[in-house]
Amino acid sequence: MSDGSGATRLQNLWDDSRAAELDEPGRLLYRSNLLGSDKRITNYGGGNTSAKVRTKDPLTGETVTVLWVKGSGGDVGTMKLDGFATLYQEKLEQLKGLYRGLEHEDEMVGYLPHCTFNLNPRAASIDTSLHAYLPYAHVDHMHPDAVIAIAATKNSREITARVYGDEIGWLPWRRPGFELGLDLSRFAAENPNAKGVVLESHGLFTWGDTAKDCYETTFRIINKAIAWFEGETAGKPVFGGEAVRAAPPEARLAVAARLMPAIRGLIGSDENKVGHFDDSEAVLAFVGSKDLKPLAALGTSCPDHFLRTKIRPLVLDYDPATGDLDALIEGLRQAVAAYREDYAGYYQRCRYDNSPAMRDPNAVVYLVPGVGMITFAKDKATARIAGEFYVNAINVMRGASTVDTYQGLSEQEAFDIEYWLLEEAKLQRMPKPKSLAGRVALVTGGAGGIGQAIARRLAGEGACVVLADIDRQALAATHEEFAKAYGKDQVRSVLIDVTDEAAVREGFAQACTELGGLDILVSNAGIASSAPIEETELAMWDRNMGILATGYFLVAREAFRLFRRQALGGSVVFIASKNGLAASPGAAAYCTAKAAEIHLARCLALEGAPAGIRVNVVNPDAVLRGSKIWSGEWREQRAASSKIDVDELEEHYRNRSLLKRSVYPEDVAEAVYFLASDFAAKSTGNVFNVDAGNAVSFPR
Repeated sequence: MSDGSGATRLQNLWDDSRAAELDEPGRLLYRSNLLGSDKRITNYGGGNTSAKVRTKDPLTGETVTVLWVKGSGGDVGTMKLDGFATLYQEKLEQLKGLYRGLEHEDEMVGYLPHCTFNLNPRAASIDTSLHAYLPYAHVDHMHPDAVIAIAATKNSREITARVYGDEIGWLPWRRPGFELGLDLSRFAAENPNAKGVVLESHGLFTWGDTAKDCYETTFRIINKAIAWFEGETAGKPVFGGEAVRAAPPEARLAVAARLMPAIRGLIGSDENKVGHFDDSEAVLAFVGSKDLKPLAALGTSCPDHFLRTKIRPLVLDYDPATGDLDALIEGLRQAVAAYREDYAGYYQRCRYDNSPAMRDPNAVVYLVPGVGMITFAKDKATARIAGEFYVNAINVMRGASTVDTYQGLSEQEAFDIEYWLLEEAKLQRMPKPKSLAGRVALVTGGAGGIGQAIARRLAGEGACVVLADIDRQALAATHEEFAKAYGKDQVRSVLIDVTDEAAVREGFAQACTELGGLDILVSNAGIASSAPIEETELAMWDRNMGILATGYFLVAREAFRLFRRQALGGSVVFIASKNGLAASPGAAAYCTAKAAEIHLARCLALEGAPAGIRVNVVNPDAVLRGSKIWSGEWREQRAASSKIDVDELEEHYRNRSLLKRSVYPEDVAEAVYFLASDFAAKSTGNVFNVDAGNAVSFPR
């Protein structure tokens, strides 16, 4: 059983025993998290929930009614109790007397802090009045695909009545705000038996006397829409039928791997962007359809969808069966330029004298027939969420266009939301991005001690990190650790043997489809060996050269190819060794390979400079803690060469240094961060020693 998007019916997840353990605010949170756990009910950050709770006033000791409502910027699916704003209901009622009419409604937001209960620092959202003035204890405002598919039809009022009768009412489109709160209040007074209301082109309001009643009404009303679509759309063609057949999965990924860096290069010169690729069934049905262009041109209906996905997507002309990918990429510059020009025209047509300056004119959503959907934003999470919102929009268009005529927001209404002064104020309050926000870094040997420290430092500065390693088990464990520490969006992992040309190429392609491109390569994969020259086997020599010279060449070559396609510059950092500058007895293979690595970096610095590609080297020495190469025979061999016990090795290296200090992975990571960041924007071809001082390895 499905709605117009092919979705199955919602399941009632309410657990009475779990709810019985909670107080009223706790049950509100429980209900909110249940509703937000399914993107068919509401999208990330969309919708809100509330409860009017009788509680003791800390000032007077009297029992008062407090509105608990999702605060500004929260997400009902993941929020905690501190995500709710709390306001005196009596004071919210008093705001009606201050209201000066529709043209002044935005000023009402400024009064909300004066209604705060118990000094709660959580800012109240613009939707507060929508909950406050409904005379019900519990209220849900959701953005269900199936209900918005009704709300976004040309005849949405008639269809709402056909599906729900008198149980659910209908209100015409109005931008969220104080006036809409009054509209809802009037509707409730005039329709005391209604259980909710559909807002045209927007979403659904439902209510109940208890948290459970409200939850069950919400999911029942959504399921009713799903069931109605199931009957109405059975056997009907979707989006006008298929025009372009989807390419096989491998071919889709190959196109995305080529196309995403090209797009990123064209849109990322003013702001770093991270990409997301989606070739799910719903997306492929839409991008391969006959109605793709006319429907995409209409834009989205729900304001939450629109804020994430922009006025409309950029639709590319392509057919995997007959199209030329090189020609598509060649023509991309013209397509992006045309979109920018169209966006600038939209801004000029709709702007007011006090409108904020025009924002980034580039598309967020890129639709590729037969391939899928690409989204770009300032970070991976935002790009992914934008894609999820557009999938919601696709589901809405699918249902609405199958049963009636789909309609998006008018151009002026869309502009009024995108450039809403209250929305601009919210954007201005956002914290300053971290220094590597929007950048993508790939770290080879990323599951080792030094590699982890480097990746951790870069991720801590906002970079998306691709961990690359040959050790599958260690890579999986490191990925899990990073996902917990920095969030799943910020980390990816690829299994790469740096000596395998095909594996390197495939690993970089995977990074492109996951994140859109690359800005930073840290070549850190390493081994170590020790043997007198007469005992050095050819296999040992080849292994050192393979990983430390050929491997560094292969990953750098692939990074250079990618950097040049993006035309955004780039940064390469090689992790070398003191032994690359200063010879050591009994380690000819290792020292020679490290010397080759350093000289390769110098050559690449010369080649990369005209394209803005910087190449630098970090030279550590004796980083024992957490290092894989110091966990085996190398440690014993270096101790033997110095005629000391293994346990004395760290102290030996510390005392050998000029500064008499040990060197740790975090010290290497700090040097890498500096060289990869804009702090070193004018530095290339450098050898940066991190060895606590060692005269024999002074560069000269």
